Amino acid sequence: MSNNDASKIRSASVTNGNVYVMTHSFFTDVVRIGCTPDDPEQYARQLSENTPGDYTLVFSLQCAQPCQVKKQIRAYLNAEKYVNEFYQVPPEVVKKLMQRETLKIPIKRG
Repeated sequence: MSNNDASKIRSASVTNGNVYVMTHSFFTDVVRIGCTPDDPEQYARQLSENTPGDYTLVFSLQCAQPCQVKKQIRAYLNAEKYVNEFYQVPPEVVKKLMQRETLKIPIKRG
């Protein structure tokens, strides 16, 4: 099984967690939009430890079905896919969209 296949299986099984927007120190005009069952700050540190450059968390939202929310946000943005989970869209735009859409997103209670 490839890393991409394993990532898709993990994403499909995340029922509660966080959808996030991160920037990377090597790319000034793209953001990473993703989901994780883990603390997004910790996840950004993990990613930074395993790759060149640093990830910075811009915004996160704790919710139910975060990977579904991620797909919804990406669809709303109709963003230009850069590579993998990176999209060419300003981080402020994604943050505002996520904040505005919180009434439509199933927020994790509890």
